[in-house]
Amino acid sequence: MIRHLVPQLESLLVDLPALASLQLPEGPLLGAPDAPVKMSFSHWSSLTRMRAGQIGALAEEFVEGKLHIEGRMRDVMAVAASLLPANPVHSDVGWWTGLQRQMRSLRMHTPEKDAEQIQFHYDVSDDFYALWLDPHRVYSCAYYRDESMTLALAQQAKLDHICRKLMLQPGERFLDIGAGWGGLLLWAAEHYGVDATGITLSKNQHAHVQALIAAKGLQGRVRVELRDYRHLDEDQPFDKISSVGMFEHVGRAQMPAYFSKIMRLLVPGGLVMNHGITAGGPDTDQLGAGMGDFIEKYIFPGGQLLHAGEVLTHMARSGLEMLDTENLRPHYARTLWDWSDALEARLDEARQVLAADGNSERAEKTLRAYRLYLAGSAMSFEQGWLSLHQILASRPCNTVQDEKNRGARAHYPFRRDYMYPNAPRS
Repeated sequence: MIRHLVPQLESLLVDLPALASLQLPEGPLLGAPDAPVKMSFSHWSSLTRMRAGQIGALAEEFVEGKLHIEGRMRDVMAVAASLLPANPVHSDVGWWTGLQRQMRSLRMHTPEKDAEQIQFHYDVSDDFYALWLDPHRVYSCAYYRDESMTLALAQQAKLDHICRKLMLQPGERFLDIGAGWGGLLLWAAEHYGVDATGITLSKNQHAHVQALIAAKGLQGRVRVELRDYRHLDEDQPFDKISSVGMFEHVGRAQMPAYFSKIMRLLVPGGLVMNHGITAGGPDTDQLGAGMGDFIEKYIFPGGQLLHAGEVLTHMARSGLEMLDTENLRPHYARTLWDWSDALEARLDEARQVLAADGNSERAEKTLRAYRLYLAGSAMSFEQGWLSLHQILASRPCNTVQDEKNRGARAHYPFRRDYMYPNAPRS
C-alpha cells in the first residue's frame, strides 16, 4: 500500500498551489516540514480519499478526529480546491434523479422536520455565534458598499440596503420571515418606523429577540413569534415582506407553496425581498465531491439550493412580479472570510463556550465542523460554485395610479437611483 501510494502523493504535492506536507500513517513526512499546511493521516484509507478528491469525506474525517490539519484556513481551502477532480457543481437531472430529489424534499420539509432542522443549526449556542458575528448578529451576506468597511459596518449597510429596496415607510406593516437574532427586524423598526413582525423556528433566537424588544422599549410595534411561515394568518396582509437567509431551508418541493404563501401575505402592490443562497449551476441543489453531504450531516440538515433562474420561475408562477435582481456573490465570499477569520482568532474561547454543557468531545467536533463550513463556503462563493441573490418582487395591483410609470402595478419607481442616496445612513 505504501509503495503504491507514496509516488502518487509526492506528485500530487508538487501541483498544490499552497505548499503542503503529508504525515503518513506510521510513516515518513512528505513535503517540507515548515509547509503552510500540514495534514497528518492516521489511516491509509484517508489518503486514497484525498487522491480521489473526495473533499467531503476528508472533511468528515477531520471533524471526527481521524485527520489532523494545521495551517491558515485560507491556505487549507486553496489545497482543498486543487484536490477536486472536476467542478463540484453537478448537473445530473435525469428523470430518476429528479424524482428522488423531489421525494426526499417532501419528506425533509414538513413543519415538524423543518423545526428540528432549524434548531439543530441555530440553537447550537448563542454565545458561540456571538464570537464571530457582528454586534447585531446578522447571519447572512453583508454588503461592502465601501471596500474599507469592517464586517460590522457592512452588515449595517446590508440592513439599510434591504430597507431602501423595500422602500419602507413609517407605519407600514412589515414582516421578516426567518428573523434570526433580530438584526433586520429591529433596524427596520428603529430607522424606518415600521410596525414589524418577525418569525423564527429557533427557540434561542426567539428568546433573544424578545429580550431585545423589551430592552429597547419596542413592545408596541415590534413582535417576534415562534412560528412556521405556513401557519401565518392571511387576514391582515403586510405592506412589505423580507426573507433573508431563510428560503435555503424551504426545500425544492415546497417552493411553489412558499412563494404562493408570500403572495397571499402581501397587500396588492406590496413588495417582497427574497435574499438567499442560490446554486451555482442550473441543475443542482448541493455541491458534489461529498461537500454537500458534509453540510447536510454537520451544518444544515435539509438545506436545498435552487439556481436563480428556477427561483424566478417559482416566483412568477405564484403571481409575483420580479422588479430587481442583484447578485452579491463576492460580498458573501468576503463575509464568510470575515466570519472565518473572527472564529480562527478565538478558537480557545469557542471551545469553552461549546463545552459549557460538559461535553468537550462534542464541542471539539462542532468547532471543527464550523471551521471547515465557514472557510469552505467562502471558497465556494469565490469559485462561483454558490451564489447569493437579492430578488425584489411585488404583488401586482391594477389599481395603482402612477402617471410617471403608467402600468407600474406597484409603488415602485422602476429605476435604481432611490436605492443609492448621496448620504448613506450610518
